[in-house]
Amino acid sequence: MKIVVLGGGPGGYVAAIRAAQLGADVTLVERKALGGTCLNVGCIPTKVLLHTSELYAQLKQDGQELGLEAADISFNWPQLQKRKDKIIKLNTGGIDALLKKNKIAKVVGSGTFIGEHELKVTAADGSKQTVNFDYAIIASGSEPTRVPIPGADLDGVISSDEALALPEVPESLCIIGGGVIGCEFASVYSSLGCRVTIVEMLPELITTMDQDTVGCLMKQFAKEGIQILTSTQVERIERTESGLKVSTTSSGVSRMIEADKVLIATGRRPVTDGLGLECIGVNADRHGIKVNSCMQTSTSHIYAIGDCTGGIMLAHVASAEGMIAAEAILAESSSDIDFRTIPSCVYTRPELASVGMTERLAREKGFEVRTGVFPLQVNAKSMIMGETNGLVKFVVDARTDEILGLHIAGPRATDLIAEGALAIRLEATLDEIATTIHAHPTVAESLLEAAHAAHHRAIHLHG
Repeated sequence: MKIVVLGGGPGGYVAAIRAAQLGADVTLVERKALGGTCLNVGCIPTKVLLHTSELYAQLKQDGQELGLEAADISFNWPQLQKRKDKIIKLNTGGIDALLKKNKIAKVVGSGTFIGEHELKVTAADGSKQTVNFDYAIIASGSEPTRVPIPGADLDGVISSDEALALPEVPESLCIIGGGVIGCEFASVYSSLGCRVTIVEMLPELITTMDQDTVGCLMKQFAKEGIQILTSTQVERIERTESGLKVSTTSSGVSRMIEADKVLIATGRRPVTDGLGLECIGVNADRHGIKVNSCMQTSTSHIYAIGDCTGGIMLAHVASAEGMIAAEAILAESSSDIDFRTIPSCVYTRPELASVGMTERLAREKGFEVRTGVFPLQVNAKSMIMGETNGLVKFVVDARTDEILGLHIAGPRATDLIAEGALAIRLEATLDEIATTIHAHPTVAESLLEAAHAAHHRAIHLHG
């Protein structure tokens, strides 16, 4: 069986490898670099910048408290960019090696469907070739959304892609959009000494996360001097002699923000144009390609996965969908994605992580809710690390004690959230967390304390 995979991101290359493992003859088509948005202009490069910038900020702010004399520490932006590029190269090389190991043919170019079982691939030099297939998996990804703001096309107005490779750290940055992308870049550039303003049209930052955890991030942003304007609409962007000027309104009050750079971080949109979907009868709209639970499109031999479907735009979701699609095509038993157990992570300082329902959502769905909250101010490992701004919060069905959600702010939050995902997957109760011995001293034992706190039995809480 011949399968073509269109796109070599975290969904596409995983789908290709799983299909090859199951015996298919696989061709992967990628127009740019392997790894897609995540590896090249998303998850990986942003975390490289975040890791270094947070180390730098902690040493400058807390070095003396930690016993380190680091008052004169400085950062080397060009070297940081080199390290970022090196890590990207190592990972893309690793994917290429995996494709070779699994005997997957790689074709570089842009793919367009020209028939029910034909894909035309156009290389950068204009040369063309046709790939024939029995089944296709579309993994074309997403691209930054450009909002219709007058002046959004001015020089100095940048996307998240461009924000990763600026020649130098700007003195000031206005970020339009207070979601995950906007907050992560705010954390990077503020930590490196840039004056940052976030403009968000909604009343809260990162509205998908539990607002108790977001409150910890807001506290850190305030400490760093990041200006946050919520419930604020951007009217226009203009060029000035010194840089850019962003005009905003909030409750009828106008405000001007001056900045060297303006980052538009209002999300991403599916890439579906130019794929020739009309030639193969695949149903799609501006929200993405329509698929069923097995990632099958309206055309039975065509599947679609990842960001191009307009679902949850996370690399780990795309990878899971890639395995589901490959297994569905090759008649392997495959389970649907359990959307309750998909963790969401924000790699700021403090880190934020969430899985399952927020307290607000659980109440809206009619659950009788109990919560267990434990602050990291009284967690020994957090004290040792000098990272006590955070909390652990369980959301529980009070009638059954079943865990509905876990929300964490603090160090290692993005690693700790896996325990909550597994607990929800196994329909675990809070008592099962509370009676599981957690190692000491760890940040993880805060989950144990939060579980006890829901039943008013936390050992290390006063009052």
